[in-house]
Amino acid sequence: MHSSSVSATGPAIRLDKVELSLGSGAARVHILKGVSLTIAKGEAVGLVGPSGSGKSSLLMVLAGLERADAGTVNVAGEELTRLNEDALARFRGRNVGIVFQAFHLIPTMTALENVAVPLELAGRADAFERAAAELSAVGLGHRLDHYPTQLSGGEQQRVAVARALAPEPSILVADEPTGNLDESTGQQIMELLFAAQARRGATLVIVTHDLGLARRCDRTVRLRSGHIETEDATLAEVPA
Repeated sequence: MHSSSVSATGPAIRLDKVELSLGSGAARVHILKGVSLTIAKGEAVGLVGPSGSGKSSLLMVLAGLERADAGTVNVAGEELTRLNEDALARFRGRNVGIVFQAFHLIPTMTALENVAVPLELAGRADAFERAAAELSAVGLGHRLDHYPTQLSGGEQQRVAVARALAPEPSILVADEPTGNLDESTGQQIMELLFAAQARRGATLVIVTHDLGLARRCDRTVRLRSGHIETEDATLAEVPA
């Protein structure tokens, strides 16, 4: 059974009193401090706030890439704090598409292989067909056999978006996805993400410094010093 069907009702994401510290010994830093957040299915949420406020760490926790020290993290009907590393990896492969600021493409693989390999690992028999379809959908149907070094930054990020979308995840997360791109290329990438979210009814969570981009989301969540400071349907009234 596809696990996104586990939770037919209820929110896509629910964090309750989440604590996270990173590092060890004297260098250990308390990053998230009692964060509670609920995100509805199909909602687009922008995470904003100063550098070091905990935005990216919060994204990593709800994507299952960082393990909370305390509290509960329920995503797509699964309680992530109960899963071991293998189960977490399987969960991410099925349910969560992730786009980073750095493209994280494998340099020795073509665009097609970069998108297909995660699908192959997930046991999809149609991995290469799906990968080709997703690359075509992001406007790279003619660049399937090109390696990352043969692609512009915008094209590499399109490959990364296709890779995130290919498993048809119910949740898309993006950490400063336009941070390494010029403004018009970044806008094109965001159009792709918003269009994919709308078409698939996915939930989208974006960490961004771009308040214009955050305003396009249904809601913005502002973090400061590891706490949620405000949650707003619009950022218009909130000073940058």
